Amino acid sequence: MDSLNRTLPFGTLVTAMVTPFTEDGAVDFDATAYLANKLVEDGCDGLVVSGTTGETSTLEDSEKEDLFRVVAETVGGRAKVIAGTGTNHTSHSVEMARRAERAGADGQLVVTPYYNKPTQAGVLAHFDAVSAATDLPIMIYDIPGRAGIALSTSTLIRLADNPKILALKDAKADFAGITRVLANTTLDVYAGDDGLTLPWMAAGAVGVVSVSAHIATAQFRALVDAAAAGDFATARRIHFELDPLIRAVMTHIPGAVSAKQILALQKVIPNAVVRLPLVAPDAIEMEAVYTDLAEAGMDFSRIGA
Repeated sequence: MDSLNRTLPFGTLVTAMVTPFTEDGAVDFDATAYLANKLVEDGCDGLVVSGTTGETSTLEDSEKEDLFRVVAETVGGRAKVIAGTGTNHTSHSVEMARRAERAGADGQLVVTPYYNKPTQAGVLAHFDAVSAATDLPIMIYDIPGRAGIALSTSTLIRLADNPKILALKDAKADFAGITRVLANTTLDVYAGDDGLTLPWMAAGAVGVVSVSAHIATAQFRALVDAAAAGDFATARRIHFELDPLIRAVMTHIPGAVSAKQILALQKVIPNAVVRLPLVAPDAIEMEAVYTDLAEAGMDFSRIGA
C-alpha cells in the first residue's frame, strides 16, 4: 500500500481523543475544541471522537452527538473526524451512526460487539446493519481484550468486500493475521497499539490510531511519514525515542487516565477529571508514569509532587 500517492479516507496519524470534563464532570466542549484544534495543528490528520480513550461507555448519546458536532465544526476540512459509534447493541449502533452523520462526521469507528460474545456470523450481520444505516465509511475496531472476542482473519477478509468498510484498527497484536489481511484485502490497516506502529507500517499499514500521540504529536507525525516513505532508519530511531513515552501512557494506568494527567500537566486541558469507573491515579502509579516520561526527556515529577 502506498499511502503517499492516494487519498486516505481516515488520514494516517489519528489520535483517539480524550473527552475533557469540567471539574463537576460535565463534558467541556470548549476544552474539546481547543484540544482538537491543537492536535490538528501539531500534525494529526484524523481524530477519533468518543472512542475508548474518549470514555465512550460513560457518555450519553446526546453528549456523543454534540462532541461529534463540535469537533467537526472545529477541524472539519483540515482533518477527518471519526465518530466512535459502535456498541454491543446493533440497533443502538445504527442510531449512533445516524447521529454521527447528522453531526457532520467524516466516518465512524465501529468496535466488535462486546460482552455478548456473538459468533462470527453475528459479527458480520452487525457490521452489515451498521454499514447500511448511513453513507459514512467504516473503520472496524478489532480489540479482543475489550470486546471479549476477536475477528477471525477470514471474517475480516469477508468484511472487506463491503464497499463502506474501508479500514481496520487492529489492536490484536497478531502479526501473522494482519499480514494475511494486508495481502488479501484493500483495507487501510491502522496499528491500534502505539508501540506497533513501525512493524505494522513496515508490513503495509497506512498509519496508527494512537493515544500517546496526544503527548508527542510531532514525533508520531514524523514516524508515520518516515515509515510511509520507506525511510526505516529514521522511523526506527523515532520508534526507539517514543518507547518510554508510550510506556508512560499505556502500561501503568488506563490510557484515558494517563493521557489526561499528562495533558493537564502540559496545560493543554484544564484538569484530568475522568468519569467512574475510571479514577485518578495514586502517587505510586504516577511515579511510574513520571519515571518513563523522564526517560523520554519530559520531567514532570516535581510538578506532580
